[in-house]
Amino acid sequence: MSGLIRSSQVAYKRWKDADISVHEEQSGNNEPSKAGVCTILEQEDLGDSKTRSSGMSETFTVEEAVEAIGFGCFQWKLSMLTGVAWMADAMEMMLLSIVTPQLRCEWRLSSWKVAFITAVVFIGMMLSSSLWGNISDKYGRKVCLTLCMLWTLYYGLLSALAPVYSWILVLRGLVGFGLGGAPQSVTLYTEFLPVKTRGISIILLGVFWALGAVFEVLLAIVVMPTLGWKWLLAFSTFPLVVFAASCCWLPESARFDVLRGREDEALKTLKRVAASNGSTMPTGRLIANTQNDRGRIRDLFIPEYCKTTLLVWFIWICSAFSYYGLVLLTTEMFQAGSACSATDNSSMENRCNLECKYLTIDDYKDLLWTTLAEFPGILVSVWMIDRIGRRKSMAFFFLAFSLCILPLYACTQRTVLTVFIFIARACITAGWQVAYVYTPEVFPTATRAIGIGTSSGMARVGALITPFIAQVLLKTSVYLALSVYLICCLLGTVASWALPMETTGQSLQESTQNTMEQKHMERSHGSETAESSSNTSP
Repeated sequence: MSGLIRSSQVAYKRWKDADISVHEEQSGNNEPSKAGVCTILEQEDLGDSKTRSSGMSETFTVEEAVEAIGFGCFQWKLSMLTGVAWMADAMEMMLLSIVTPQLRCEWRLSSWKVAFITAVVFIGMMLSSSLWGNISDKYGRKVCLTLCMLWTLYYGLLSALAPVYSWILVLRGLVGFGLGGAPQSVTLYTEFLPVKTRGISIILLGVFWALGAVFEVLLAIVVMPTLGWKWLLAFSTFPLVVFAASCCWLPESARFDVLRGREDEALKTLKRVAASNGSTMPTGRLIANTQNDRGRIRDLFIPEYCKTTLLVWFIWICSAFSYYGLVLLTTEMFQAGSACSATDNSSMENRCNLECKYLTIDDYKDLLWTTLAEFPGILVSVWMIDRIGRRKSMAFFFLAFSLCILPLYACTQRTVLTVFIFIARACITAGWQVAYVYTPEVFPTATRAIGIGTSSGMARVGALITPFIAQVLLKTSVYLALSVYLICCLLGTVASWALPMETTGQSLQESTQNTMEQKHMERSHGSETAESSSNTSP
């Protein structure tokens, strides 16, 4: 018996002295990193002496810790702070449709100069989205989000002091450059959410976007007639001020800390979340999978993700192209009265390029009603996303948008036109929100931020193209313009259905190396199963 005990002790000593860091050499041009490191960090203050004395040690991952801690007070606070970032984004975007008519009148701007004020914001967002994603994957989600929000606040306040057209153009472009990092709030938020509540929680962030747009319209009603557009620009930075005052509380993602080898920081963050939620941490040791090469765009095109990346990018292009296109079409169609009167060139007056029209209270009411269409879309997507899955939800909303476009071809009354435009905006809003859920779920932690960043950049490409269809092509043929949006969303339906992975109920992947190994094991298992079935067949 004593010999058995002695041999057990020797075996335990050998196990304790073993190096638990595993260095994996990777070969091939498609490998995402030069070395992957798996380490285990002991959680000393949770009383695992019993497991140590028995010679066995329990382990847990960040994913398991997040699931064990659950959704609670910490996630609610994080929802509020990331929601403020979304409100700031929405207010800065809604601002464009309110301020530009005023600037046209005050500075006697031509149509193309007015349009370029909007375009330069999208150009700034398009150029910076990938950059902010790279910063987020390399240096942290907290660092990226804090920097981009402070950047937007600074140049947003400066743009309120712009004396001439050239200054407003440069400063609003710099505001757009900062707004390109706003989607990284979804990256940080996603990585703290358990599987069961992830989809609904991210969808409900869209409520903050809608609230921001509504708040901007209400603010304009009060400020524009009395104080003017400069004060509106200044007051519109209020959510950014709130974020700047609260950013010290913002946590770093435990998944990111684990991936860059800072297991102690990840464990500290997880304890903080558990304490805030009144939950308990899993007992044992934290397993950490480290990947040094993070935030590289080429990792989005390894064989395991190439098809997914291209389809996701196309879905984001379709979403932004259709969303902003519908916003522009709404104004154009209402001014024309219907598709029939819009195609009657004889009834359309030739307007001077310098003609200006100040927004009235009725215009603000129309903007408000149009914005309210986003709330039903959010509610429907909340109900559907976990019931039928992410891919089917996006396909459904794209198809529903296409069906709502069809009645616009007919000579309908304004009321009917309003109803179908209202439903169409609800559908495209819902579909885009589901894309915001799917994108961070489908990419691993090592490329999650760059995946969202590049997707957001692609969305700005769609936003840049859509004015040429909704405003320029519409003047030539309403039917042709509507057909472009119809075909675009039908293609979006096909792209959503063709996505190779469904992420509903799935855990978040941590590193691209783990994903590649899992795919390889699945293929090996499938080939072995096929071989065994062929051997057993008569």
